[in-house]
Amino acid sequence: MIRSIAATAATAALLASTGASAQPASASLRVIDKIAGPDGGWDYASFDPARRRVYVAHGAAVMMIEVDSGKVTPAFAAGDHLHAVVPVPGSNLLVTTNSGDSTARIIDADTGKLIASIPTPKDPDSAIWDPHSAKVAVIGGDSGTITLIDPKAGKAVARMTVGGSLEFAVPDGKGRLFVNAEDKNEVVVVDLTAMKVTAHYPMPGCLRPTGLAYVVGHRLISACQSVAKILDADTGKEIASLPIGVGPDAVIYDAAHALAYIPSGRAGQLAVIALAGPKNNTVVETVATAVGARTGTVDPKTGRVYLPSAEYGAPIAGQRQAMTPGTFKVLVLGK
Repeated sequence: MIRSIAATAATAALLASTGASAQPASASLRVIDKIAGPDGGWDYASFDPARRRVYVAHGAAVMMIEVDSGKVTPAFAAGDHLHAVVPVPGSNLLVTTNSGDSTARIIDADTGKLIASIPTPKDPDSAIWDPHSAKVAVIGGDSGTITLIDPKAGKAVARMTVGGSLEFAVPDGKGRLFVNAEDKNEVVVVDLTAMKVTAHYPMPGCLRPTGLAYVVGHRLISACQSVAKILDADTGKEIASLPIGVGPDAVIYDAAHALAYIPSGRAGQLAVIALAGPKNNTVVETVATAVGARTGTVDPKTGRVYLPSAEYGAPIAGQRQAMTPGTFKVLVLGK
């Protein structure tokens, strides 16, 4: 199932887990650039801080943007119905998820060449680096599973079944993984060492949670269909419920600027949430983007936000809207 990505860099997870805070940047984003790419569907985008790159899981290939030079490589690495691209810190490795052949692939980040292909349960969707275990957690959306991949060993080392329809996951940097359960409107808490579920956090008023982020102050931000739920990560208690646009598929956390961004694909807008302190949970701006822009990533150095998008034809009853050829692009939002 194509859903979010919120992409959360490992450094952001570590910052959040220590409780460190940063001063919020002033809002006032706008679209400052549009980077064209090949036609086709997409899912998550992620940022590689070591190489200063944006990766877009774009159908049958990873699209790569070198943000400082502007160079675009439309097909950096091959895939099969790609969903996520995870840079492995301290290495030259990427891990991708491919629902077309149900694999997690290990890719050479320097060349884009395939190193290993690891079978996973059906529908490997989102994936995230866990700094505590030094593994990549791969979420099986339709299979309701979590698979831990050791990228350096090139193999799966653990697997568990949670059940249900799972979406995005985030670690706390201390051995816990939080996963949005779309069909149950809750966050599931998993102990990655024991590989078992330890808690369920229900979210009343939340419909079909997709994107998720773990942020400063031990908080979780879950993107529901028209609201963002902010929870205490230790107890699951609701801290705030904020209105956002319809059709979100990611929560993009910018730890360096103490902000979170939620792109809503149906509304064509981006909610900017300030997170300077534990009680500071405020939508400070809503930025016009484009219909279809539902996932993305952020450059922690510049604060620029990257949102894949495309134009669509008129809706036809009972059918998914067709993408207009030649319109795929990555929106760049900055000041």
